[in-house]
Amino acid sequence: MTRRGNGTFTGRHMLAIVVAFFGTIIAVNLTMAMVAGRSWTGFVVKNSYVASQEFNRKAEQGRAQAALGWHSSLTIGSGEIRYRLADASGATVAPSAVTVTFRRPAYDGEDKVIAMQRRADGTFRAPETPRDGIWIVETDAEVGRDLPYREVSRIVVTAGELE
Repeated sequence: MTRRGNGTFTGRHMLAIVVAFFGTIIAVNLTMAMVAGRSWTGFVVKNSYVASQEFNRKAEQGRAQAALGWHSSLTIGSGEIRYRLADASGATVAPSAVTVTFRRPAYDGEDKVIAMQRRADGTFRAPETPRDGIWIVETDAEVGRDLPYREVSRIVVTAGELE
């Protein structure tokens, strides 16, 4: 048996390098999988079959709402949220109540429903500002119809202001 010097690279060295390399990759993958599983479940709807059956009904409701020709404005800034609904001629439509739901696209931990306060001019406000980032905003205005006037949009809030 020959004796190797201190600077000789052996099979044991190579084995240690391979085990350390793949051990690091496996440890990182397991960590990422655990974090992903705890942060978002992937849950979108309770029953996808029922949701698919409701699609045509919701599409018809959307077409009926669009036929009204109404438009709204949602503004965020100066520490408050403001909402105005107008008819096709631009006159203010005064809903009896307005709720605004802020949802994160992939995480429900910050979801928030805000009941807006009616002002004398028919507009609505709430003294709140959502955190900066991307939000899905659902606005429901009770306008005396069978269903509320509903709008859903994706917004970006930066430094407390709507971009």
